[in-house]
Amino acid sequence: MTEHTLTVAGVAVDTRHWIGGERVASTETFTDVSPIDGSVLGEISRGTAMEAAAAVAAAKAAFPAWAATPRTERARILHAVADGVEKRLEELAIVETTDNGALLRSHRRGVMPRVAHNFRFFADWLLKLEHEDFETRGHTNHVSWDPAGPCVLITPWNAPLMLATWKVAPALAAGNTVILKPAEWTPLTASLLADIAAEAGLPAGVLNVVQGYGSEIGDALTSHPDVRRISFTGSVPTAKLISASAAANLTPLSLELGGKSPLLVFADADLDLAVDLAVEQYDNAGQVCLAATRFLVQESVAEEFTRRFVAKAGQLTQGDPRDEATDIGPNIHPRQLEKIDGFVQRAIAAGARAVIGGHRKDGQYYAPTLLTDVAQDSEIVQEEVFGPVLTLQTFATEDEAVRLANDTRFGLAATLATGDPERAERVTAQLVAGTVWTNCFFVRDLQAPFGGSRHSGVGREGGTWSFDFYCDVKNTVTAPNGWRNHG
Repeated sequence: MTEHTLTVAGVAVDTRHWIGGERVASTETFTDVSPIDGSVLGEISRGTAMEAAAAVAAAKAAFPAWAATPRTERARILHAVADGVEKRLEELAIVETTDNGALLRSHRRGVMPRVAHNFRFFADWLLKLEHEDFETRGHTNHVSWDPAGPCVLITPWNAPLMLATWKVAPALAAGNTVILKPAEWTPLTASLLADIAAEAGLPAGVLNVVQGYGSEIGDALTSHPDVRRISFTGSVPTAKLISASAAANLTPLSLELGGKSPLLVFADADLDLAVDLAVEQYDNAGQVCLAATRFLVQESVAEEFTRRFVAKAGQLTQGDPRDEATDIGPNIHPRQLEKIDGFVQRAIAAGARAVIGGHRKDGQYYAPTLLTDVAQDSEIVQEEVFGPVLTLQTFATEDEAVRLANDTRFGLAATLATGDPERAERVTAQLVAGTVWTNCFFVRDLQAPFGGSRHSGVGREGGTWSFDFYCDVKNTVTAPNGWRNHG
């Protein structure tokens, strides 16, 4: 071990940046702390504008050769990265759980396998990416996807590696080079990904990882004139800053932002299913952007729905996320816990009633909470809490349900529980959301478009939509009988 290596549950993690195929240390560091018990995991290199510039320069230098690499070879390397993820799945799972507090069982069984799948999916999609040629007055139109150049990818802390690879995999598959900036609260698995990519044969400079605090390094990355794409997942205020920073260079943006998504429960729904969907919103301690945090329940079944929900939620076990029996782990950071509790206490002071929860527990744990008697224009209904806090309102008619569902500045997702397929079709058509789930939740196919409406984001990624964003899409028009030589 070296001074730049920390050990997490027996796994060695390099704390330096990964730039141009080499480890690079900063003179300053920041402290990484586990949300499970508040223990210090280690000191992480704290990047500045200097490291940002070096990473962009490395990505720019590596771009021509990687862009010219045949599709089959790019796909082969991405599959090798997936192989490396699968080989180190247990290590990635325990490091991620220690760093961000999400359930170890989920990382083992779902999240880390999905990380590998992200690379395999986009490697395979690359090989079949094409549009049929079409004709215009005898002229042939041929659509192609040209790699754009260096891409800055800024990722969140709630599912660090999985959400990073939703971006890294398509960006690399498209022939771009990448500068990945992980969230400062959860930097560790991005460092491991750099090791895995290097072992898989990804050329130096194609993937770069820089760590740091927000604007210290973020502004230098997003305002850099050599950056050709920026993809960000996180909060609306940060997205506004990134958009302003990118504006000077007209750098294209993909933004997946917050949500305040509704769960609409109609009287004709299977109530047991609806309750199961509702309790699922406590997943990852409520730290899921897609979570349906606003329950809108038809008046005639609201009392029964609430009774069943309270009983079901009461069966959840909250505690150490490394324990197989745990259902809800800690929240990410003391600052976030204070924010969550502030929302709840202000809501209660304004007249809301905590049916369950409504208080902090020991450490960085917040009791699963359901608030009723909340006004539509109240802060707790309108603003994203990003914790295990849900609200319940009632409605009388279908029109009222749609009105309440759409009455926020967000539009990321919506979930609908109904036994009437015609109602589902009517309501879905009226909901403002990038994704609508009917009688299910969190079913995500990578070939489908993903993104938000209104303040929940800009653009769509997934399948061909990802390549449309990470490439300069070109149309080549050829004249009929145009191959005559001069002379």
